[in-house]
Amino acid sequence: MAEYETIRVDDRGNGLLLVMLNRPQSANAMNTQMGRDLLALFDAINADPLAHRCIVVTGAGDKAFCAGGDLKERQGMSDEAWQAQHLLFERMIRAVIACPVPVIGAINGAAYAGGCEIALCCDFLYAAETARFALTEVTLGIMPGAGGTQNLPRAVGERRAKEIILTGRPFSAGEAYDWGMVNRLCTPQRLLEETIETARRIADNAPISVRQAKHAIHYGLQMDLASGMMLEIEAYNRMVPTEDRREGIASFNEKRKPVFKGR
Repeated sequence: MAEYETIRVDDRGNGLLLVMLNRPQSANAMNTQMGRDLLALFDAINADPLAHRCIVVTGAGDKAFCAGGDLKERQGMSDEAWQAQHLLFERMIRAVIACPVPVIGAINGAAYAGGCEIALCCDFLYAAETARFALTEVTLGIMPGAGGTQNLPRAVGERRAKEIILTGRPFSAGEAYDWGMVNRLCTPQRLLEETIETARRIADNAPISVRQAKHAIHYGLQMDLASGMMLEIEAYNRMVPTEDRREGIASFNEKRKPVFKGR
């Protein structure tokens, strides 16, 4: 695995990857280099999806997941430099959303603006009870531009998303849980352990099945029901000729844990 300047990547074995946003001195704010690092990482994962089975994304320290774009770096930026940086961030966000491997967010602290948008790109979220979220862009003369206006309504509904985005008001992890944006609340001390426990459960399952199911859910929700059903069957049929399908049935009948190889 490559070395990165602003993120730490820890291979936890059996296909599980822990990715940590690692600028704690800046509340893990996303500067240009972090955009480059995340884009490079997810481009590499997307180019070789068989190499990994589940990814956990969290932040360094116990204060922040990611405070959003680094506004100190942006101070005095020309319009051209700002747009060039944002294009990099857009490419990074698309790479995370396009990842065929499940991505779980472990939200350990503040997830504001672009940090909240990174969280929303994950397939689902576990959060520390002390975590807070916000999309504050309208208070800074901009608007969410890394998927926030699209992913948040899909998570909490249109009317709630409009309130969150148009006010820029922070909200708690408990509120995010009540609204369906967060799947589980954890104590700060148990957050990473519980997230990794779920990630290992996913990584133990048949990787082709997991990837195809994720694909069918994500793209099926963008279709009418009949088209979504057709997509599901196409995804399902991909499993029939696999070794993993035969191993799953054999292990059930032999009363043992299956050993899936992604073939």
